[in-house]
Amino acid sequence: MALPASLLSEVRSLRDKTVKAGFVGRALAVFRVDDVFIYRDLYGLRDQDREASLLATLLSYMETPQYLRKRLFPLSKPLSYAGLLPPLRTPHHPTASRSDMVEDGEFREGVVVSCRGSLSLVDVGLEKPIKVHKRLRPGLRVTVRLSKKSGSVYGEHVSRTVPRLYWGYRVIDFDKPLGVLVKTCGDALVIATSKYGDSIVDVSERLAQNLRKSSRVLVLFGSP
Repeated sequence: MALPASLLSEVRSLRDKTVKAGFVGRALAVFRVDDVFIYRDLYGLRDQDREASLLATLLSYMETPQYLRKRLFPLSKPLSYAGLLPPLRTPHHPTASRSDMVEDGEFREGVVVSCRGSLSLVDVGLEKPIKVHKRLRPGLRVTVRLSKKSGSVYGEHVSRTVPRLYWGYRVIDFDKPLGVLVKTCGDALVIATSKYGDSIVDVSERLAQNLRKSSRVLVLFGSP
């Protein structure tokens, strides 16, 4: 999905911008969006870095499991009203915080706390960081598969694509105009939304045919 950097420009206060971003982030999770690009819809007309950064920060904060937010997001003005952001309730946002409540083979997001040799300690939201037998960079966010042995929990570093569940969205701050973004998406089916476009009723059959032939879809939203 592609969102314009000016998405929050219609509302003036940071509080209202945060609330609006919350609605957007919740929709991204409900419809299982994999990647959300924030593009410069006014490229060359005005500097949109601050607008894009605010939207990216709020959406990224929402996507991050609650137990990792303090490690990945220091206190900052853009997050002054982060408490108003709704929970995503997605599979990668577990609520269990005790080792005896996790299941063998469960997947979790974590942050590498420290690394010594080939052993890393990863915070996955339990009583203490778990051991992962792989050299990982401290501060890195990772996906791990949990295993339980003799009452202890260990982890295996895996790709975020391994869990066969919806595993959240990635936020990409795309510092280029929309045309460049479309070209980088290659053979993806591009669907542009606009109040000046055709009614979905009139193009539904053709759209359905194209969707069946496409493995990737990019939905574009224009300026508010």
